[in-house]
Amino acid sequence: MTKLAFLGAGKMVTAIVKSLLQSNAFVSSELVCCSAKDGTSEALSKETGIARADSIQKMLSFKPDILVLGCKPQQFGEIRSQVPKETEHLTILSIMAGITLAKIEKVFPRARNFVRSMPNTPGQIGEGVTGYFFAHKPSPSDQFLVKKLLSSLGDAHEVNRESDLDLVTAISGSGPAYLFEFACCIEEAGKKLGLDHELAEKLSHGTIIGAAKLMETSDSHPEKLRNEVTSPNGTTQAALESFGKSQLRKIVGDAVKAAAKRSIELSNA
Repeated sequence: MTKLAFLGAGKMVTAIVKSLLQSNAFVSSELVCCSAKDGTSEALSKETGIARADSIQKMLSFKPDILVLGCKPQQFGEIRSQVPKETEHLTILSIMAGITLAKIEKVFPRARNFVRSMPNTPGQIGEGVTGYFFAHKPSPSDQFLVKKLLSSLGDAHEVNRESDLDLVTAISGSGPAYLFEFACCIEEAGKKLGLDHELAEKLSHGTIIGAAKLMETSDSHPEKLRNEVTSPNGTTQAALESFGKSQLRKIVGDAVKAAAKRSIELSNA
């Protein structure tokens, strides 16, 4: 039977644990253990029935097959001195932003494999998108288990190079914030035009959610869906022409490049 351990018990770890237990995927509560400094592991243990350890040493004595690093990146450097030497049985799966495989391998030099992933916040409700990369060619078992674990957050996609994760970060990792910002822009525009504040908010949020659901259920590319809304010389065309004059696609492209650049900087820090 597969055993899992989680270092950290925040929102993303909680989402993984609950999803795996609810789906009866390949684990039961007695095969899962978590440890965290901030008290979140106690809450997660009470809610789900999984085991709880008050130190990384005790958590690893649980003999997990996969250790998921879900702590904050700034906490990761603190655990090196606490890691026991006997980690040959472990595959390490990181869901921390900005921590490279090389840095993880320095802390767990004897682990059998390492996986770096980049989930996004919709994973908290099972609607996420995650990119991941193995440091070494995985066994069929590890390939299956890691895919299953990350798929508990939504869609999971293996990338070709570790450096691709910086691009994943810029697109899907940071992407929800871009959409939230656009929703704020529409809402603000409605208020400035004279709409009641509450109505502007409902129209903005409802439009974003409805359009996203339509895109999810349609076989059409977003560009085709956009064209279906756009009547010649109509209101939508006027808005899209304004976007074109403002070079919206360039603005978004530059923003994504900035996010990718920052991701690379954080990885190299």
